[in-house]
Amino acid sequence: MFASIARGSLRWRWLVIGGWLTATVLAVVFLPTLGDVVHNDTTTFLPASSPSLQAAALASPFIHQGDQSGILVAVRQGSPIDAGDQRALDRLEHDIRRVPDVTGLSSGAVSANGRAASVEVLFSTATAGGGATGSTAVAAVRDLMVTETPADLQTFLTGSLPILVDQQHAANHTEDYAALLSVLLILVVLAVAFRAVLGPLVALAPAGLALMLAEPLIAESTHLGVQISSLLELLLTALMLGAGTDYGLFILFRYRENLGRGLDQETAIVEAMSRVGGAVGLSALTVIVALSSLVIAQFGLYRGVGPGLALGIFIVLAVEVTLLPALLSLVGGVAFWPSRPGPHWSEPGAWGRVAARLTHRPVSALVAGVLVFGTLSLVVVAYAPSGFNPGGTIPGSDSAAGAVVLSRYFGISSDNPTDVVLRFPSSVWTHPQVVAEAEQQLYFSGRFSSVIGSFDPNGTFQDPGQLARLEARLGPPEDAPAVEPANLHVRPSAYAAFLSTAQYISRDGRTVLIATTLRAGSAGSTGALQAIPQVRTLVADVAGQVGATRNGVTGEAAGAADVSAVSGRDVVRVVPVVLLLLTLLLALGLRSLIAPLYLVASVALSYLGSLGLAVLIFQVVAGEPGVNFALPFFLFVFIMALGEDYNILVMGRIREESAGLPPHEAVRRAILATGGTITAAGLVLAGTFGVLAVVTSGQVRQIGTGLALGILLDTFVVRTLLVPSMAILLGRRNWWPSSLRHTQPPDVPPVPDHPLPVSEAMVS
Repeated sequence: MFASIARGSLRWRWLVIGGWLTATVLAVVFLPTLGDVVHNDTTTFLPASSPSLQAAALASPFIHQGDQSGILVAVRQGSPIDAGDQRALDRLEHDIRRVPDVTGLSSGAVSANGRAASVEVLFSTATAGGGATGSTAVAAVRDLMVTETPADLQTFLTGSLPILVDQQHAANHTEDYAALLSVLLILVVLAVAFRAVLGPLVALAPAGLALMLAEPLIAESTHLGVQISSLLELLLTALMLGAGTDYGLFILFRYRENLGRGLDQETAIVEAMSRVGGAVGLSALTVIVALSSLVIAQFGLYRGVGPGLALGIFIVLAVEVTLLPALLSLVGGVAFWPSRPGPHWSEPGAWGRVAARLTHRPVSALVAGVLVFGTLSLVVVAYAPSGFNPGGTIPGSDSAAGAVVLSRYFGISSDNPTDVVLRFPSSVWTHPQVVAEAEQQLYFSGRFSSVIGSFDPNGTFQDPGQLARLEARLGPPEDAPAVEPANLHVRPSAYAAFLSTAQYISRDGRTVLIATTLRAGSAGSTGALQAIPQVRTLVADVAGQVGATRNGVTGEAAGAADVSAVSGRDVVRVVPVVLLLLTLLLALGLRSLIAPLYLVASVALSYLGSLGLAVLIFQVVAGEPGVNFALPFFLFVFIMALGEDYNILVMGRIREESAGLPPHEAVRRAILATGGTITAAGLVLAGTFGVLAVVTSGQVRQIGTGLALGILLDTFVVRTLLVPSMAILLGRRNWWPSSLRHTQPPDVPPVPDHPLPVSEAMVS
C-alpha cells in the first residue's frame, strides 16, 4: 500500500504539494485558532459529580448566572480618591456600559481607607471562553480606562474573563516561542545527523506544514464538544514536530541507504516507502489508538487532549507519506549534500559496538537494563501529587496587577478564595447565631488563617442580632436602599455591614457563604490541595453541629484536589485499555504473539523508571512538595505510544533481516541499520518536549522535563539493552506462530564488528 502511495505522490508531485499548501492556507484563514478556544481552568474539565462542582452549584446564589465577569479597580497612591476621581470613574462606567458585549456594571465598593474603588463589569455569554470576542471586549474596556481617567489614578481590569484573556495571549506567545525553539533544535540535531544542508529542511517541512494545518482543524473540533486547554497547545507543538520529524527520519534514512546501494532516485523512494512505510503507519496508529483511548477518561482535560493530539498525529502521518516522497523527487540526492551516499563502509560508531557486544552477552545486557529501570521504579513509592495551576494570573499582566490591588485594599484575594458553603432548612435570619457559631468553629479549627463571613464582611465583627433586626424591617439586603433610611438610627458601619451581607447570605436566607484563606498555603499550592480532604471533613462536622443540611468547599484548591483525584482514577481506568490495544496492534503488525508481550512490558518498565526519575529530580533533589498530578498520566500515554514507535522500527527491521539470517546476526544487522535513525529520532522527540522545560515554568515545566527524560531513557536503554537482548534470547520464537518461526536461513558469514554503511555511520 505504501509503495502505491509513493508512486502516486511521485506521479502527481505538484498536485500533492499544491493540495497540501492550499488546504493549509484555507484552514489558517477561515478556521479559528487554538488560542481562541482555550479553557485554562482545569476545574471546567471535571465531571459534574465532583465535590467542588457540587459546592459551586450550592453557591450559585452568589454567582451571576450566564454572565462573564471582570472587576474594574482604581487606586490612588498616598491619598483617598477625591471628588474629581469619582466623576472620572462615573464617566468611565457610563462609557463602559456602551461597549459591545458589556451587559452591565454592579457591586461597587470603596476600600476602608478610601484609596481604592472597585466595580464589577459583566460581559455577555458570547465572551465565554475568551477567544476573539472576549479579547475584543476586554481590550475595549482597557482602552477606555487609559483615555478617560487621570494619569495619577491607576486603573486595572481583573477578574475571571480578563484573567482568561491574558492567559490566552500568554499561551499564544509561549506556543510560538516553543515552536521556534523546537524548529531550531530539530534543525541542529538533523544537521549533525545528516551532515547535510538541505536534508534537515526536507525532514522538517512536512511536520511543520502538518502542525499549521492541524491547529485550526483541532480548534474547529470544539464544535463537536472537544475541550481545548493550553496544555494541548504546547503538547501538540512538541508532539507533531517531534513525531512528524521522526517519521520523516525513518523514511529518509532508508531512502539514503537505498541510494547507497545504487538504486535510482525514484526506485529508492518507492523501496523506502515499501520497507519503512508500514512501520511508520503502524507507529502512528499505535499513537493514535493510545491517545484516542483517552475518551474513556473522566477528566475532560484528558478527553480533549487525547482526541486532539490523535487528530494531529493522523494529519502528520498523511502529510509525511504523501508530501515527503513528492519533495524527495524534487531534491533527490542533493538532500544529503555535501555528503554522498555510497556503497563503501566505515567505522560503526557507538551503536555498532553496542550491537556487537549484545550478540555475545545478551543476558548481561538484559539484567543491566532491568536493574536500571527497576532501581528507578522503586522511587515511585515516594510520589506525591501536586496541583496544576494554569488558571492563575499571568505575571506582569494588567489582570495580575489588579488582583494585587484587590488583595491589598479589600482584604482578600477576590479572584481566588476558598469558600465554605452551608445550606440550611430555613432562613438563618431567624437564628443568626448558628452562622456566627459556624464561622467561629472554622476559625478556631486551625485550618484557616482567615475567615470572613456574614457578620464581619469588612473585617469588623457586627452584632448578628442587630443585622437580623435590620433584615426584618427592610427585607433582603439586596433590596435595601443604598443610603441609610433616616428612621433607622444605627451606626453607619452597621448599615454598611448589613448591605454587605448580600455577598454571604442568599436572598432566601438559606444559603451561607464563608470566605476563607487556607493555612496550608495559597489556593494554588500543593499544600492547599493536600489539605482539602481534611477541610471537607471539618466542614461536614461543623455543618452537622449547626444544623446545615448540605455543605461544600469550592474554589481553586478544592477544584485542584478533585482534579488530582479524578486524574488518579483515570490512570487506573485507561492504563489496562492502552496496554491491551497496543499489544493487539503489535501482534497484528509483527504477526507474532510473543514479541508484543515483552515489547509492551519493556515500555511499561520504562514508564515506571521514567516516573521514578521525575520523582527523584523534583521531590528528592529539588525538594518540591510533589510532582504535577498530570505527569504520571501523560508520561504513561506518551512513553507507551511513542516508545512503541521505536520498538516497531527495530523489530520490523529484525523481522526483515530474519528472513535470511540466523537470529543473533539478524538482530546485529538490524541494530547497525537502525541505531543511528533511533538515536536522531529520540533526540529530536526528547528535545521538542524538553523545550517546554525552557519556555514554561512551574507545573508545565515538570511535564516537559519528565517527558523528555522518559523518552531519552526509552531511546538509549530500552532500545539499546532490553529489546535487542530479548530478541536474541528468544530467537525464532519471537515470531510464533507465523511461518517465520520455522524458517531456516542459509549460513551467512557475520558482518565484522566494524563495517557499517557510511549513511548510518554518520549518525552513530
